[in-house]
Amino acid sequence: MWLDIQIFGFRALWSPYFMIFIVLVALAYFLITGPYRYKFGGHDRASVKQQFSFYTALLCLYLVKGAPIDLLSHITLTAHMIQMAIFLLVVPILIIVGIPVWFWKIVINRPFIKPIVEIGTKPLISLLVFNGLFSVYHVPVFFEFAKSSPVIHFFVHGVLFIAAFFMIFPLLSPLKEFDRMQPLLKIGYIFANSVLITPACALIIFAPEPLYATYTQGGAWMQAMSLCVPGNVLQGLAPGLTGPEMFTPISTLEDQQLGGIIMKIMQEFTYGAILAVVIFSWFRGESNKIDPLPPTTAESH
Repeated sequence: MWLDIQIFGFRALWSPYFMIFIVLVALAYFLITGPYRYKFGGHDRASVKQQFSFYTALLCLYLVKGAPIDLLSHITLTAHMIQMAIFLLVVPILIIVGIPVWFWKIVINRPFIKPIVEIGTKPLISLLVFNGLFSVYHVPVFFEFAKSSPVIHFFVHGVLFIAAFFMIFPLLSPLKEFDRMQPLLKIGYIFANSVLITPACALIIFAPEPLYATYTQGGAWMQAMSLCVPGNVLQGLAPGLTGPEMFTPISTLEDQQLGGIIMKIMQEFTYGAILAVVIFSWFRGESNKIDPLPPTTAESH
């Protein structure tokens, strides 16, 4: 497959403009949390852990939105699901962990931002909004609509990313005022997310036939490919392109089933990692509350 997709060219495969954007964001992060942090009211340089987390988030973002997996996401649903799992579940976590507390305060305490974050991160709202949007997005008619133009595609994915960020923020919030839930509620919140995302995955896995015209109909597929392949390149290749089946050895239905399974597995793995962090923090907090043993008689004298 690797040799085959190279026919779409360097720009389609590696998104050089997006690569430049990622590099600029990394440079801005380095300057704001490092040498120029005092100009923004920060006192502590970003820790090694925070830097590693944020730069990893940028790398993951580029890999799923700029590297060949973005092109492949328009060819196979499996690649699309890998893309969405990393984009919506992994990247937000890494960004939340990677940004210093003082910078979060500067950003969120803006008058026009704080009310939105306060409402959007309320557990019940964030739970229903993210899982509702994710499920609606994978209804075939909306899925095809999201690929109908670059602007719509960018907007839909942007809304999903913000919803994912709001969904995860209550679990890992670095700001105390947004850390509203007790550990038991956080555990219930994680399980609820796992349950609510299941119907969308089940629809994809157990459908008796391919659901998405993007992967079965030549016209819809070419429209989706135009989101990442330059028009002149796609036009030159069009006479020899018949559909996604040219680039994958498995059938469209098998690809769809595999995509749904991978999404569910990656979602469970990510939520499991968050659950482990919540439980570990809970037990560590409880152990810190235990009073130390009183001194012995000998020690008191």
